[in-house]
Amino acid sequence: MADRLDSLSGELLAAVDAAADLKALDDVRVAALGKKGSLTDAAKSLGQLPPEERREAGRRVNEVKDAFTAALNAKKADLEASALDARLMAETVDVTLPVRPQPMGRLHPVGQVMEEITAIFADMGFAVAEGPDIDDDFHNFTALNFPPEHPARDMHDTFFIEGHKELVLRTHTSTVQIRTMLAQKPPLRIIAPGRTFRCDSDATHSPMFHQVEGLVIDRTTHMGHLKGCLEDFARAFFERDDAPLRLRPSFFPFTEPSAEVDVRCRRTKEELIVGEGDDWLEILGCGMVHPNVLRNVGLDPDEWQGFAFGMGIDRMAMLKYGIPDLRTFFETDLRWLKHYGFVPLDTPTTFAGLAR
Repeated sequence: MADRLDSLSGELLAAVDAAADLKALDDVRVAALGKKGSLTDAAKSLGQLPPEERREAGRRVNEVKDAFTAALNAKKADLEASALDARLMAETVDVTLPVRPQPMGRLHPVGQVMEEITAIFADMGFAVAEGPDIDDDFHNFTALNFPPEHPARDMHDTFFIEGHKELVLRTHTSTVQIRTMLAQKPPLRIIAPGRTFRCDSDATHSPMFHQVEGLVIDRTTHMGHLKGCLEDFARAFFERDDAPLRLRPSFFPFTEPSAEVDVRCRRTKEELIVGEGDDWLEILGCGMVHPNVLRNVGLDPDEWQGFAFGMGIDRMAMLKYGIPDLRTFFETDLRWLKHYGFVPLDTPTTFAGLAR
């Protein structure tokens, strides 16, 4: 029995040493310690020995088993370390190699046009003002001279916040004009770009859209200044030497007198050309700030006056860059963005060009 165990021990240790990988090592383990393994059979055969030999043979079986298990664990650790080293070598990234060329991302037309408009009015001395998307009834309606029965307050136009009847998703960025006049003393010259919300959705309207409004408050501003300001803007924005404007009488609760502004254009089936032709296209609304609005923010209309204007940024982007459907602005289609988007490093400026 002793000679057979010595021979078995040598065979098992040699098999462990010869195992080339973890699978081969596991096969050696099963061949020795499995149900029909060689060490298992040796332990079972102890019962057939005479009592005086059984104790010594059992001790020797345990010694062989312990030696085999120790060799097995040591070999397993070595093989696992080698396997990990091989995997790390195979998965190494050589950071010294140049990166694969990737297409540069594109700026969304809304962001581009917002930057263009900001650049133009910044050259005229306008500062950018901001306000919250959720505002109260006072800033969104009351302070802007909307009467209690005005249809814009109805559910079909305005998103009201459930459980907070005084809070709404702002329907225009005019709320920023009110907040600015309450927080700062005139004279003021600001534009307020941002998101606005109304219950409307079709090819030219969206429940969420972008708007920019302008406000000038001082002691001498009049409608002539307003028209001159908008003419300068139209020429710069459409990048034309001449972009004739037409002011049509209109009505807004917060301005008096009020006007819709059209730009001269020529329409064909394929394109829209601004600045020439016999047609007119509406681009914005404007007017002199209503005396009631000035009173609502604590300004004396006998001392202060000014003008305001507002336009849809999404609509201006559609007009300038020939985008036919407003809904595609919000579909997150990368192919659309690649076609209509702009290189992010080309910052719009009035001296180097707005869109490049």
